[in-house]
Amino acid sequence: MKKRPTFVDDEPSFLEGQLLIAMPSMSDPRFARSVIYLCAHSEEGAMGLIINQTAKNISFPDLLDRLDIFPPVSDVNEPDTYDDVPEIAIHVGGPVDTGRGFVLHTSDYFVADSTLNIQDDICLTATIDILKAIATGDGPQHSILALGYAGWSPGQLESEIQHNGWLNCEADPQIVFSDDPLAKYDLALAQLGIDPSHLVSDAGHA
Repeated sequence: MKKRPTFVDDEPSFLEGQLLIAMPSMSDPRFARSVIYLCAHSEEGAMGLIINQTAKNISFPDLLDRLDIFPPVSDVNEPDTYDDVPEIAIHVGGPVDTGRGFVLHTSDYFVADSTLNIQDDICLTATIDILKAIATGDGPQHSILALGYAGWSPGQLESEIQHNGWLNCEADPQIVFSDDPLAKYDLALAQLGIDPSHLVSDAGHA
């Protein structure tokens, strides 16, 4: 299990498919105690979704309504309602492109040319079709719906890790798709064998 990326001749290993865990030294309040699933990481930069911050002012039915996605109709003689739509929390995926939606989900839902398989049981889809599938009960077994994403320019994430901004660990689907977003920070640290109370802002490199 990798706790930090390995640096050889100043070239980092890439962390796509892993979790980033914010250190107490994180200076950006938007990422305080955040856990981020890294969807992409290469020499061109990185992109990920915060998986433990839920949006306060929007619900899944609200989002469907804004996108003009009509709810399933249980009785053709009754007006459309969102009563039967699953309860799905909307997450704050990050500060970039906050009007755009992303769904991180298990691999039981896959659409060619739309779904990106990131690791064995975790995929990413960013089309309206998956929202329709979730609304009608035909979506993936587990999913995280996020608005916006976290992005890093080339070399930026590597620099933040070197300066003790982040820890990283393998992405356990049970942590990623946990029903308790507030528990994910401690669960991710526990996977590394770290007690949160032992973290200090000026911790040295592992």
